[in-house]
Amino acid sequence: MALDNINKTVVTEFIMLGFQAGNKIRIVMFILLLLIYCFTILMNLLAITLVSTSKNLHTPMYFFISNLSFIDILLTTVIVPKMLHVLLHQRGTIAFSDCMTQLYFFASLEASECLLLGVMSYDRYVAICNPLRYNSIMTHRCCVILVVTSCLVGFCITLNFILSTLMLNFCGPNIIDHFFCDFIPILELSCSDPHIVRMEIILSSIIVILIPLTIIIFSYIKIIITILRIPSSTGRQKAFSTCSSHLIVVSIFFWSLFGVYVLPTTEKTLSISKILSLLYTVFTPLINPIIYSLKNNDIKKVLHDRVHRNVR
Repeated sequence: MALDNINKTVVTEFIMLGFQAGNKIRIVMFILLLLIYCFTILMNLLAITLVSTSKNLHTPMYFFISNLSFIDILLTTVIVPKMLHVLLHQRGTIAFSDCMTQLYFFASLEASECLLLGVMSYDRYVAICNPLRYNSIMTHRCCVILVVTSCLVGFCITLNFILSTLMLNFCGPNIIDHFFCDFIPILELSCSDPHIVRMEIILSSIIVILIPLTIIIFSYIKIIITILRIPSSTGRQKAFSTCSSHLIVVSIFFWSLFGVYVLPTTEKTLSISKILSLLYTVFTPLINPIIYSLKNNDIKKVLHDRVHRNVR
């Protein structure tokens, strides 16, 4: 702690409480989350490797899946190691600068993932609703531009309200009842009025959440209408199977985000908020490659061929 010119205590570090539980429960959670983290890295690396080394998977859909896996690896790495430290020691300290850095990368990666999921729904829309022009529309150059744009927009928008957060005064208390640095608990600790920052976050959310969600809803309405017009049940089933994995991932991701940031905090306990946060920061990066692998015949075939070849 240090003193500023107006004789207020300036916060130089935060204390994160994490999950308050007995030693045995915390040890079990630590082991479980460590295993989930390791398995998440392994599964996403496997997805990236399969897509990058198999010519059969060099299509726009799998290109987006591999980039989603890369974002998920970064996202879970930003959150989990510090969370494991807090769990192991019952609480942990984090420097103010480190907290802001974690917040920036977490929010940027979440924003990039939201935008990328919107791009992936557009890809499925073109593939099912306009299949004859799919290859001419979703060229490799177009796919790269869409991914790069999603990441640049996510990181640039987040930088704007991170800089505004840095302009706020933090004079105590410095206890964050969470397992990572998130906007809501941090803004609650500010000694100055965070109204402007909250407005910036709301405006940014329109771009990184509502716009992709609108694209997703519009795309799937058109997809469902197109699928229902297919005369054969086999054709309908095949068409829907190409986008069902993405729909499951989108549902889990956005509903957990809405549960934490949109629903009134008075209607849910802090523990429920932490569990929902776990869902989109820890479990979703694990679920994504599993869902895409288990429900995707192309990836299963490539994986089966690789395993069979190695066994020989």
